[in-house]
Amino acid sequence: MKVKMILPALAEAESPFWRPIKYSLFPPLGLATLAAYLSEEDEIDLQDQHVEELNLNDNPDLVIIQVYITNAYWAYEIADRYRKQGAYVLLGGLHVTSLPDEASQHADTIFLGPGEATFPQFLKDFKNKEPKKVYSSSIRTLDKIPPIRRDLIKRSRYLVPNSIVVTRGCPHHCNFCYKDAFFEGGKGFYTQVVDDALAEIDRLPGKHLYFLDDHLLGNSKFAGELFEGMTGMNRVFQGAATVDSVLRGNLIEKAARAGLRSLFVGFETFSTANLKQSNKKQNLEKDYIAAVNRLHSLGIMINGSFVFGLDDDDKDVFKRTVDWGVKNSITTSTYHVLTPYPGTQLYKDMESQGRILTRNWDLYDTRNVVYQTTNLTADELKNGYDWAYREFYSWSNIFKGSLNHESHKHKLKHLFYSGGWKKFEPIWNFLIKTKNLNNMLPVLEAILTKVKPKDDLAIPTEAKLEFMKGG
Repeated sequence: MKVKMILPALAEAESPFWRPIKYSLFPPLGLATLAAYLSEEDEIDLQDQHVEELNLNDNPDLVIIQVYITNAYWAYEIADRYRKQGAYVLLGGLHVTSLPDEASQHADTIFLGPGEATFPQFLKDFKNKEPKKVYSSSIRTLDKIPPIRRDLIKRSRYLVPNSIVVTRGCPHHCNFCYKDAFFEGGKGFYTQVVDDALAEIDRLPGKHLYFLDDHLLGNSKFAGELFEGMTGMNRVFQGAATVDSVLRGNLIEKAARAGLRSLFVGFETFSTANLKQSNKKQNLEKDYIAAVNRLHSLGIMINGSFVFGLDDDDKDVFKRTVDWGVKNSITTSTYHVLTPYPGTQLYKDMESQGRILTRNWDLYDTRNVVYQTTNLTADELKNGYDWAYREFYSWSNIFKGSLNHESHKHKLKHLFYSGGWKKFEPIWNFLIKTKNLNNMLPVLEAILTKVKPKDDLAIPTEAKLEFMKGG
């Protein structure tokens, strides 16, 4: 059987002239995970339009397309094209789960939620010529899942080919997050067996890893055992976690010993009212500065996530957020315009209030305003968002943020990482177009090397106090 697996490009990633580096970072692990359930006799072609031109002039028997909100229209167009020529088309992913009635018009079968249990069942039904129209996930386990088909991934096209996911979902329930809808009907957060996760890591070549998990520290027992198993493997890795998990216990120290060098942290907002509105309880009454100092004391760089446009935001929120990030040496900041994704509680609330302005999914990219704002006008929100990115990544603020570190080595790491991420986009574009992006991985690994005590690291007083209090 000829099988075609496609990750269509997000609308904001498709430009004939410009390829932002952020869309060439990681391979599509979701599709490669499903491919592991296919037969050895199947002829599989996995294509990621973010790093290659799609070949739509073939004749596969089975087509599997992963759908996100801002590639939905293009995904449907591809699906319709293949169905017309006789292929059996499957659609799955976050957007399909959120809007199944919309997606089902363009597919022979749709998948709701994660597919580790439902895709093998579909293959049995398909072989028996009895496939269902809808497969909905209720069994949630990662026990004994087959190894990801990484041989199908074009590793040289990505800066970070060693991406990995060892958990699914998140233990928290922020009302602007897609994940609750995707994991509805079963466990919302679950992990691999530690030994299986370590075996997957051991199979990966090279030194660098990027954990794509929504919350790598979400299960402290699993994460602690994982980091203990990774200690001594000579890996450097990046991941994501919450403020609360950074402050609690000694899990972050275990992660640092295992090789954690950069962490995505969802600060989101400094407003208590906004946190309550977003149901982001894990951030309430948490000391953001203590979390930052603790990470810096361990030599861990921070990618801070912030959301603009929550109801308590005013015209000064952009400057306050940028100034805080620079003062506290946040290495990189990711800003978002609040976006009410279909299927989320935020969308339901705004829809009931008549605040949804457009259902053009191409605009739901966290950089456009698609809802009726409150304290800010739509133009003030959009302009403030754009200004925050320009201001935070100005050379003057990159240097200020770098110089605020205690360690000379951390100052240099901050400067190279932050400057390299946003100030050398023409170079990234050239490397992507010439298919030389992966040659920069050794540079990334060098920047992520450990900040050691001999590098004159001085733990800030605030962090020492937090350690004495037990975090």
